[in-house]
Amino acid sequence: MADSTSPEPLVRYRTSGGGAHLTIDSPHNRNALSERLLAELLEGLERAAADDEARAVVLGHTGGTFCAGADLKEVSASTADPGARTLAMIAVMRALIECPKPVIAQIDGHVRAGGFGLIGSCDFVFAGPSSSFAVTETRIGVAPAMVSLVLLPHLSSRVASTLLLSGRRFDAAQAAEYGLITSAPDDPAAATAEQLAELQLCSPQGLRETKQILWHDVLATFDERAAALAEQSARLFGSPESAEGITAFLQKRPPNWARPAAAD
Repeated sequence: MADSTSPEPLVRYRTSGGGAHLTIDSPHNRNALSERLLAELLEGLERAAADDEARAVVLGHTGGTFCAGADLKEVSASTADPGARTLAMIAVMRALIECPKPVIAQIDGHVRAGGFGLIGSCDFVFAGPSSSFAVTETRIGVAPAMVSLVLLPHLSSRVASTLLLSGRRFDAAQAAEYGLITSAPDDPAAATAEQLAELQLCSPQGLRETKQILWHDVLATFDERAAALAEQSARLFGSPESAEGITAFLQKRPPNWARPAAAD
């Protein structure tokens, strides 16, 4: 627990119902992926992996947004090397995949951009009726470089082109149809509890070894492409076009390249 001089945690930890619950709690920026939040996620995952009371990990959130993606205010204001931030994101995605316990994402809110890097790295994803999704990187002048590592294995090529190139919004039922989430229940908390109960019947060794089989090919892609994709992401975030896109987003205006749809 933080003392009186420490900032409130952005990721809260508790163990309940056989699960280590990591709750993203950064409502001031819609649970955006700041450098501190990424560091706390890594710490929480390490703690969960060693928690003997937990058979699985539950990744949840406070507020109406699961994750808004990168913290664009931090990106805009930072003078630090953007490569460090991209590598931190890849480290979190890899930690979710390599966690020896199944990871369940429990969502009832919006998922944008880098948030897909989190849900795409989980073993189960239950998204409730308040959920919405959009891979929005192209709309601010960058590309879904890092999240592609865990998004593309879940999608057909045509669906991937539609979602990643357009940035369009879609709901939980569509996300389930596309294969991005496990299901779209009315009550994601109940679905998570049911999944946790089922995992209590499985041995820790069996779960750990099966996860290694399931994620083997994705991790091989990390080894082959993660460094290059991190470099691409850092380059794009440092470009004049992304500076315009991020500024326009923060100012709540269209970027200078956006054109109205042509009339029929």
